[in-house]
Amino acid sequence: MNNNIALVTGAGSGIGRAIALAFAAQGDQVVAADLDLLAAETTAKEYPELITALPVDIADRVQVDALRDRTHAEVGVPNIIVNAAGWDRTDQFLNATTEFAEKVVAINYLGPVHIASSFLPGIIEAGNGGRVINLASDAGRVGSAGESIYAGAKGGVIALTKSLAREMARYQININCVCPGPTDTPLFQAQPEKLKEALAKAIPFRRLARPEEVAAPVLFFASESASFITGQVISVSGGLTMAG
Repeated sequence: MNNNIALVTGAGSGIGRAIALAFAAQGDQVVAADLDLLAAETTAKEYPELITALPVDIADRVQVDALRDRTHAEVGVPNIIVNAAGWDRTDQFLNATTEFAEKVVAINYLGPVHIASSFLPGIIEAGNGGRVINLASDAGRVGSAGESIYAGAKGGVIALTKSLAREMARYQININCVCPGPTDTPLFQAQPEKLKEALAKAIPFRRLARPEEVAAPVLFFASESASFITGQVISVSGGLTMAG
């Protein structure tokens, strides 16, 4: 068994679930955090001795602090943080309500801010360095029609990653970002059928990513192989976007 403890948000389904299972498969202790506790518990059943399911609404700082306290008490201080939770609904910008915009920003941008702010002090105090991997989106790199607010929030996550990387380097904490393109997740399947078909056709590989393919670079950023890499952004999009 490894000495790593990985906190993964959004671990109840999709990419977050794939990431949590990938860490557990290599022997790491995992805290699978999700708004849907039942879904997180289903993930934990795959590796019951390694995965602990805990509830959290990452948009609520009080709940994030409660997650931190339970994680420290029940599992330990994580040295790996993966911000994989996210949410969106495709629509034209001019149709967006204030409530919708605030929800998108609260989950996709402020959620990672809350997690980092709450958990980083413990990692720093432990003094052993650590890893933070943020899941953004290629929408945040190149834009996406029908996802303007989401793209803006994910662009903020990319900027947050780079800025935190500068601040945390002195503590040997690496902060990196993975940007998935269209991926076969429940969130993607909820999109309009015409949009799904158009995106799949636009990808040079002519298919969606599998969640496990997004998990792979997350595990790389969390590994010793990435010990001298920080503030970097990698796309997993099958060539749909090729941002420099």
